Amino acid sequence: MSATGTVVVSGASGRIGQYLRAVDGGLAERGWRLRLLDVTPVEDGRPEEEAFTADVSLEESSDVLREAMTGADAVVHLAGIPSEDVWSRIRRTNIDGTYRVLEAARQAGVRRVVLASSNHAVGFYPTDEVARTDRPVRPDSFYGVSKAAMEALGSLYADKYGLEVVSLRIGLCADRPASTFDLGIWLSPGDAVRLVQAALAGPVEGHVVAYGISANTRAWWDLSTARGLGYEPQDDGEAYVDAVETYDGPDVLGHGMVEQTPD
Repeated sequence: MSATGTVVVSGASGRIGQYLRAVDGGLAERGWRLRLLDVTPVEDGRPEEEAFTADVSLEESSDVLREAMTGADAVVHLAGIPSEDVWSRIRRTNIDGTYRVLEAARQAGVRRVVLASSNHAVGFYPTDEVARTDRPVRPDSFYGVSKAAMEALGSLYADKYGLEVVSLRIGLCADRPASTFDLGIWLSPGDAVRLVQAALAGPVEGHVVAYGISANTRAWWDLSTARGLGYEPQDDGEAYVDAVETYDGPDVLGHGMVEQTPD
């Protein structure tokens, strides 16, 4: 895969989307031309960005999705409900929406798709063992189920249609970690861009699952597949050890979801 080209970013107005669009250090600085897709009109778009408005949960958005992807080299699919919710909304947006994105990419001839999966797809694994990518999913919530389904759809489109698909099990992607638990699963804004860049340009055959965190001292996630893509994290959550709150919740990978139930 070429290290540059045209990339469609769905959910472009979200937190990770904003990191990827950063003027300094974002994907555009690395040579990518950005097509921004979001459920609401993208604000503050720069001249080199092209914006599209579509709700991936709606069937009638399929034409806009295909238009956005025509002539594109890659897609970074970030759009979706970012936390636990009722099943009907999770299914429509996170599962049906991922299907529409993959199908539009296939129809447009896009070669590579990067999917924003989550640690919540394997959230019931304990934290006292290495989190590997070759173990079965163990979702901790409806949200986690939607991310497991996302990975399954990615695998299907890779095997059946020949797309190059990377599913990134992203940890806590934020400006800084908030708790001692987060020190192990934090993904810094800079490393988020480096991770996505590697997923866009690194060697991929079929469907690849990779964990997405920074080079955290307290990490227990296996980054071997991410590093195989060319990912070289540079930040460490330990830099914030004196500024975070103490965490005393359950010792499972997806701790943030396991106690939540939808209305």
